[in-house]
Amino acid sequence: MEELLSYSHVDIAFRGNTVVHDVSFELHPGEILGIVGESGSGKSTLLKAAMGLLGRDGMVTRGDIFFRGQDIPDLPEKQLRTICGAGIGMIFQDAGASLSPIRTIGAQIRESMAVHKKITKAEAKRQALQLFEKIGLEDGERIWRSYPFELSGGMKQRVGIALAMLMEPPVLLADEPTSALDVAVQKQVAEEMLHLREVFGTAIVLVTHDIGVVSAMADTVLVLKDGCVAEYGTAEQVLKEPCREYTKNLLAAVPRLWRK
Repeated sequence: MEELLSYSHVDIAFRGNTVVHDVSFELHPGEILGIVGESGSGKSTLLKAAMGLLGRDGMVTRGDIFFRGQDIPDLPEKQLRTICGAGIGMIFQDAGASLSPIRTIGAQIRESMAVHKKITKAEAKRQALQLFEKIGLEDGERIWRSYPFELSGGMKQRVGIALAMLMEPPVLLADEPTSALDVAVQKQVAEEMLHLREVFGTAIVLVTHDIGVVSAMADTVLVLKDGCVAEYGTAEQVLKEPCREYTKNLLAAVPRLWRK
């Protein structure tokens, strides 16, 4: 099966200090990979590396990150921009921080879509309002006209999710996409991500602390500990019959409700 995204023996360092060590995995069309681990284990760093978002102090010091045969760390910035958004979309943990405070939501959505394809303002708006409704943003017209400071944190998070999903990228990187949302909206967002997978064959890398979300959505699971791969395999194998003691402890830490 075609590999959409693959990490091969990747090391990532900040100011010469290696924080991710020898990470390898593959992502195929329609596959959902869940990445779990403690805070600071390198989960978000792995995703940012695929988008070229490590900043001035960070870099991939060893290994390769391939998207459809192109080695992302070696690409010039102009070529990387054509991939980010249309080829690889990303939902940030704090999506509100990625929105411009001085432009309306509608203007930002239209600009994001127009960078990668020809689209009219009316069509961009139609698609956005349709997706807004699906992920629990009921007053779509008002949100389209609003500035980010006029929206709550949860609403901005859903706008960020919509921005990433509207491009229908073959690969979607989701960094704690539902952490700022209430339970009902979390369910809506998860269902819409699964719908993307079903309709367009979208492959998803899902970073989360929520083992329940991973067990409900993921096909494969990668467990990170201190920047290293502790365990990698099918969701059924990793979650039901983990090999490593660290994974067992991680699963044991999930609170459970018991009924008499």
